[in-house]
Amino acid sequence: MTATRVLPFISTFVMLVFTVSVMQRYMARRRLHFLCWGIGLAMFGIGSFAEAYFAVAGWSALIFFGWYLFGAALNAAWLGHGTLLLLVRKRWVHVLTAALVIGSVAAAALLISVMPRLDASAFNSALPISEQYREIMPAISDGATVRLTTPFFNIYGLITLVGGALWSGWLFLRKRVLPNRVIGNVLIAVGALAIASASTLTRLGYGQYLYLGELVAATLMYAGFVTASAPAAEMEASPAALPA
Repeated sequence: MTATRVLPFISTFVMLVFTVSVMQRYMARRRLHFLCWGIGLAMFGIGSFAEAYFAVAGWSALIFFGWYLFGAALNAAWLGHGTLLLLVRKRWVHVLTAALVIGSVAAAALLISVMPRLDASAFNSALPISEQYREIMPAISDGATVRLTTPFFNIYGLITLVGGALWSGWLFLRKRVLPNRVIGNVLIAVGALAIASASTLTRLGYGQYLYLGELVAATLMYAGFVTASAPAAEMEASPAALPA
């Protein structure tokens, strides 16, 4: 098994550990931002597992459904929305929460409608699924309107996750308090940018960097989470993009 085929399995393991850590925080404190982060991280892990599966076991329509919906479309938006819920304590944020849930259900329904029309014969296990899904799925003009939803989810997630992490890090840096939060938020922001960059390179035809980018992203974001961890009293007193 080549290194590129091993990397998605490592990313999946990192995201599993990360997800469990965040969901433990949610079960202990019942804060909605932890739940959104946990959901987003679980989606990221499903996407990584799907890529590992495709590289080793071959084609599966069910695995493709999980990869596209959770890995390609939704995970960034749920992660970013968790950060927004923490940083912005306004009622209009709950309207966005409802919109995200409705949008996620709509994306799932649109993907279900196009599943019977996937072209499995176009699948090549030697290539990352992100590099070939356009040949497997019908075109937007042929009814695959679910493909129109992914840019909105991903752009929203990138802005809220990276922007929220950098903003939180700047607040702590300006106040000269909790330097671990500054470092942690920077790591989270760099991790999110790493996966965004790898995805962009894949769309440009450089898919060989995708699996490495995912592993770098998973590792940096988890390292940021651990670094930014603080006692409950400190956490309640000040915001952070992914506090423990």
